[in-house]
Amino acid sequence: MSEQTKAPGGRRWLLNIGIAIIVIYCLVPFYWMVVSAFRRPNDVGDNSPFPSPWSIENFTAVFGPSVGFWRSLGNSVVVAGTTTVVTLIIGTFAAYTIARLDFRGKNIAAGVIIATSMFPGVSLIVPLLKLFTDIGWINTYQAMILPSLSFALPLAVWTLATFFRQMPKELEEAAMVDGLTRGQAFRQVILPLAAPGMFTTAIITFIAAWNEFIIALSMVNEKEMKTATVAISQFTGISGYDSPFGTKMAAGVIVTVPLVIVVLIFQRRIIAGLTAGGVK
Repeated sequence: MSEQTKAPGGRRWLLNIGIAIIVIYCLVPFYWMVVSAFRRPNDVGDNSPFPSPWSIENFTAVFGPSVGFWRSLGNSVVVAGTTTVVTLIIGTFAAYTIARLDFRGKNIAAGVIIATSMFPGVSLIVPLLKLFTDIGWINTYQAMILPSLSFALPLAVWTLATFFRQMPKELEEAAMVDGLTRGQAFRQVILPLAAPGMFTTAIITFIAAWNEFIIALSMVNEKEMKTATVAISQFTGISGYDSPFGTKMAAGVIVTVPLVIVVLIFQRRIIAGLTAGGVK
């Protein structure tokens, strides 16, 4: 009897140790970025676990008038926000169509959508760069937003389609019996129930678009149009050739912390949205 009671406890300890290792592995790089951001520029070679003394010089340098980081943050907000809104609108209608309606070529359309997400983003850069150069879209927001939709839309469609499939069709049928059209039933009955999935999709899409780098780097060469991720990678020191490590770490903290806060605040909704579609 004692061996049976000890066995679950032993497995529980192993599980807790495994979780602790994963958490530490994920948090150590972020912790080191924060610590490096609060060191003085002259202490860049210091490997102590805490800054001594603490300094905000790197954060001051990030928002210096010659850096233009405020504009880069604004560009990231525009690109990520627009990508999220457009993805949510188009993805919701496309997911509902695939999940609820029967039409010829439905399976082919669903297969094409998921197949597009399998192409690496870098393979799209050269043809898109040629196309956008020909039509004069280089150094514009749309040159960064439209390519971002190529990886955001398939994810949104397949995530939301799961939610629509697990909803009983009787909900719409009852609404239409009460006099609503299919469109009204969709807006008034289905969308409110799909809110957790839509919220989860919006958060994931925004984070992915906010962190996007290769598209923004390739489609923009003017300083005023660069996003925050591109601007950070191109920070230069006093001579123009050295790498301001502390300033980059400070900028990384500024870009990352808001996303971490959002995820921590809405973690319950995100988890509920990811799991609700799998429960009948």
